[in-house]
Amino acid sequence: MLTFIPTPIGNPLDITLRAMRLFEKAELFLCEDTRETRRLMRLLEERYGMHIPNASYLSFNEHNGRKRLEEIGDTLGLSAVVYVSDAGMPVISDPGQVLVAYCREKGIDYDVLPGANAAVTAYAASGFEAGSFLFFGFLPHKGMERSRALDEVLNTGYNTILYEAPHRLIKLLEEIVVTDPERVLFLGKELTKKYQHYYKDRAHILLEKFEKIQIRGEWVVIVASKPDERKALYLEDIMALDLAPKPKAKLISRVTGESIKQCYERLVKGR
Repeated sequence: MLTFIPTPIGNPLDITLRAMRLFEKAELFLCEDTRETRRLMRLLEERYGMHIPNASYLSFNEHNGRKRLEEIGDTLGLSAVVYVSDAGMPVISDPGQVLVAYCREKGIDYDVLPGANAAVTAYAASGFEAGSFLFFGFLPHKGMERSRALDEVLNTGYNTILYEAPHRLIKLLEEIVVTDPERVLFLGKELTKKYQHYYKDRAHILLEKFEKIQIRGEWVVIVASKPDERKALYLEDIMALDLAPKPKAKLISRVTGESIKQCYERLVKGR
């Protein structure tokens, strides 16, 4: 059986007992980077007494994933196989999605373990009240493709989560400041690690601050949704409609989230 196993995003204590037990039984590791996986296995052995299995290690990444499936696809359901990314939840911003699609197509049994995830961890730490958000992962690195993607992020209507490398963080802040300097951002640095730090402020203030410090480590960036100016205009349009209070209350309820009864009572009292 093939199992997708999350690995710590920083602190090795975040590994689960279930993950270690499956590592010990594995016959084949499919890894985003075999060196990172071997390093993790040694660390788990040294610190927590995990037994390192006599298993094979094969790279499986965005460059060789499809070719690798041609080589080993027929054997995936015949042995204990685990897939791990370098850190965090497999398949999320990760080449493992090719492997999942292959298993679905071929009817191969697989399982996905719960575990560490940088996006969800950062959102929980952000303090944003909305329970809904969008996840974009890494933006394209340059050109019109990046510009279009960032424009979409800034106008989704939802708080939106990005991953960013340290050498592109200033560029991202500059791009946001050009478009919307007052946009509120949350930045999580090196989550769960020794130098973890949270920042939350308007984009132009964060840019000024970050231009004066040395930026290291991996970052999660959460872009706050833009206040919906269209909603206020839409409410005004509804109020201007020549409708009876009941249907008007239903429309207002859909926009504001309030109960139809509350909207109706307010309309009646305002007559």
